[in-house]
Amino acid sequence: MPSWKLVSGLCIGFLGSLVAMVGVGYAMVAIPNENVAAKSQNNVYYWADGTQMVATGSGANRQNVTIDQIPEAMQWAVISAENKSFYKDSGLDYMGIARALVNMAQGGDTQGGSTITQQYVKNTYLTQDQTVTRKFKEMFISIKVGTKLTKPQILQGYLNTSYYGRGAYGIQAAAQTYYGKDAVDLKPSECAFLAALLKGPTYFDPAGNENIDKTATAEANLKRSKDRWGWILGEMHKDQRITDAEYQEAIKKYPTPQDRKATKGMTGQISYLADTAKKYVLNHSDITEAQFDQGGYQIHTTFRKDKVDALSKAVKKIEKEKIDPKSREEDKYVQFGAASVVPDDGAIVALYGGAGYENGHFTNNADTSGVPVGSTWKPFVLAAAMEYGTYKTDGVGLSPLSKYNGNDKLKVKRPDGSYFLDKDNQVFLQKNESEKAWGYIPLRKAMEQSVNTPFVQLGVDVGMTKVRDVAKASGILQDSMAPDLNPSFAIGTSTPSAIRMADAYATFAASGKQTDPYSVTEVKKDGKELEGFTKPKPSQAMPAKVADNVTDVLENVIQNGTGYNAKALGRAAAGKTGTTDKNKSAWFVGYTQQLSTAVAMFRENPKDHKLLSMNGTAGVDSIHGGDIPTLVWTEYMKAALKGKNDPGFPDAEKIGEIQDEEGAPSPTPTPSPTPSETPSDSPSPTPSETLEEPSPSPTESCRFNWNCPTDGGTDTGGGTDGGVTSSPSATESSDTGTGNSRGNGNGSGGIFAGTTG
Repeated sequence: MPSWKLVSGLCIGFLGSLVAMVGVGYAMVAIPNENVAAKSQNNVYYWADGTQMVATGSGANRQNVTIDQIPEAMQWAVISAENKSFYKDSGLDYMGIARALVNMAQGGDTQGGSTITQQYVKNTYLTQDQTVTRKFKEMFISIKVGTKLTKPQILQGYLNTSYYGRGAYGIQAAAQTYYGKDAVDLKPSECAFLAALLKGPTYFDPAGNENIDKTATAEANLKRSKDRWGWILGEMHKDQRITDAEYQEAIKKYPTPQDRKATKGMTGQISYLADTAKKYVLNHSDITEAQFDQGGYQIHTTFRKDKVDALSKAVKKIEKEKIDPKSREEDKYVQFGAASVVPDDGAIVALYGGAGYENGHFTNNADTSGVPVGSTWKPFVLAAAMEYGTYKTDGVGLSPLSKYNGNDKLKVKRPDGSYFLDKDNQVFLQKNESEKAWGYIPLRKAMEQSVNTPFVQLGVDVGMTKVRDVAKASGILQDSMAPDLNPSFAIGTSTPSAIRMADAYATFAASGKQTDPYSVTEVKKDGKELEGFTKPKPSQAMPAKVADNVTDVLENVIQNGTGYNAKALGRAAAGKTGTTDKNKSAWFVGYTQQLSTAVAMFRENPKDHKLLSMNGTAGVDSIHGGDIPTLVWTEYMKAALKGKNDPGFPDAEKIGEIQDEEGAPSPTPTPSPTPSETPSDSPSPTPSETLEEPSPSPTESCRFNWNCPTDGGTDTGGGTDGGVTSSPSATESSDTGTGNSRGNGNGSGGIFAGTTG
């Protein structure tokens, strides 16, 4: 047994060493300087070719003010909300530090309760490294700050170094950014609003921050902001920091801040490109938004200036030719969103996000949710059918020549033989846009003419979970899919972004290989390359045979169907049109082997961001994906592919078995040709018919005899890409449901919500 002298000596030695370590640590750390912290830098973005795109940052948006220029209401708002004991405590939350150290020991992060003093120290050391070293350093600095600086000095430093969002560091910049006034002129109500932002500007700025997080919608952020603003005023009143009269005056009306403003260089499409790259950086690293906006990063992107310019020019040209908001009420609030992705790579080479920040449009239409895709979803249904078959085929895939009922007002049958019912317990009748009696037609023909009813029944037969899984494997994000896997799911109630639709169709172009879309190739800080930005690796999302057959079918959509305007591209291309219920959106998504591009068109109420009908827009009864969106797509793709070769697509091998829907008539045997006869793939045309969006009448071209139409001919007047799925008695989507409100695209109003075609 060691003697008590030895034990005592060891204890004294250990404590002495610990005191010495604390003393050295205390002596080595420096008190933070708010003026040094204010020296932020620009972030520099680069095009794919290495040339500079834009340099933007908060360096010019920071100005320190002294405590006497900060209203007492602002000071007390922060104290009441974050650290009521500020003027009494030592500046350290010992329990919070202990929790942080325990969290680290258990593999968690270092977050714990923090005082205003500790927050000031954190603001100055924005690296935010989750390490024991940083936590101890923060503790030593906080102790030193607490003993060397007065409380007013600490509070001044905190308010001058805090991040308030929109690139605003410090209370003076925040006052100017949100209210266009100096900090000294802020009212108590405005002070409470700015104090609420310190909780996290991404989620408390009422303008919304969907470009960073889809949950940070304007609607959700406004509610959070109002709730916290009211709570802070209540705490100030409870703490007797404002009088009864001041409280009643302040709580009377929420102090709505000014709209966002474009910062230097953030105009035109540059603003959306930079925001897309910023979002990618934040999602693929531990960098916080506050750190990023402090600047000093060099971001190398995948964006090609020539293609970005070509896409913007294409939108503007078609918009000028077709849209006249000064003369037509229905042309007001029309918007476009588009994205272009390289197949088998995932690089986003071009975006069209809207009219630009300088015109007050801060939502990136290329990367937003809430605009249903309509019939551009049907290729996923067909792909699922070819890969998995239906519940009747025991895993054997279907051929695109399988026939399904294409008539209007179809009763959709469940696998157990019963029919789907509407909200009134009446048999649900699936509708097409046209009342044309198609009868039983091949799925290839149904895709060509965008007939709804075959794909709704096919989706049920395959299983909507399989359809969802194929879409997800192709690149569609789960949170953008309609949550209700009802029959309407098969025809596009989901609301993926243009980026994700372009990427998913790129999977077809790449013979089933899917690569996640990416916009950043390299990020540097202080000359050092940061980790996390390696090029995504492709994976086989579906069998090559399935993808190549989808391409073959979608080539026919352009050659003989609703996408005929894309024939003007003059090279091998595949694509699909899409129009939604009540004409609230129209899409065209198409591709070559070099590029996959999605174009969306919609109208949006600027006040509540709900979608408006495009009936009457551009002076026509209704907008379809086959007209304006396809014209934009074609105009862009011509320029983007100018001078490039035309490799075409891989040959589509025969796939699956012809498995007609129950009730389809047996095919009439085709007589064998005599030796002197040559088999013809050209069917007899059906009588011409006047339609809203006519398809061309030439004989359908097909690469292989097995894949040629067998339904009696190419219809001289096809269907349209639009459609209404709900019967007169079926539930339509609510104003907050899928297809009606951007940014809230995952809701549903009824059993057939957001119905599309």
